[in-house]
Amino acid sequence: MEITYLLNSGFLIRDDRTLLIFDDFEDPAKAVDRIVDEGNFDNLYIFVSHAHFDHFGTHIRAYAGQTTRYIFSYDLKRTKRIRIFPQENITLLRRYSEWQDENIQVRTYDSTDVGVSFFVETKSGKKIFHAGDFNWWNWENDTLENRVMMEKIFKKQLKHMENIEVDVAFFPVDGRLGNSQEMGAKAFLQKTKTQYLIAMHRVGYPKWQPSDTFFEKTTPIPVWAPTKSGESITIPNN
Repeated sequence: MEITYLLNSGFLIRDDRTLLIFDDFEDPAKAVDRIVDEGNFDNLYIFVSHAHFDHFGTHIRAYAGQTTRYIFSYDLKRTKRIRIFPQENITLLRRYSEWQDENIQVRTYDSTDVGVSFFVETKSGKKIFHAGDFNWWNWENDTLENRVMMEKIFKKQLKHMENIEVDVAFFPVDGRLGNSQEMGAKAFLQKTKTQYLIAMHRVGYPKWQPSDTFFEKTTPIPVWAPTKSGESITIPNN
């Protein structure tokens, strides 16, 4: 898989001749424009995990002619912005629902904020998890009551993901959470069988490196924390 960072939680994934785009709200490096213009693909799927401005950019309407399917979280239905998209080419998914065609299988999970998270398996067998805004949002200036409630909500949702096998997981490691920024990703790795972790939702923060205790209960795996739009990596087949 070739993976390119767009911005925030936005990523472009190439798996053979299939392109997957997640949460492309902004693409300063114009990575998607270039690859779409080249036309060297058979299928293009565009995912949006929820309607927050930093996950949903209406410029993705420009790719309608090349898009196999727009796969949107159900909450986008309540927005005016969705009206500009070709309605016959949109699939709206609620939490814990499924959709598939001959190229990909999609399963959704709940979020701890808004919308859904996506689990996608491609025709070649690649398994990809994109968390959207699913995270352990342990804000350090919040009340103890709210922090305890968020922990319960996060762990309840995480139970639904227990033991899933993931080749690449895109998960928030948000610098705004300070000392708590690793908590969600760390717990996710402990409950799932993930091979590669990509940190996201870090605009404006330095490159993240796992702390000394990040892998204390799990086997260390490769980690990528991009900071500049257009950065790319290639993940070899297992």
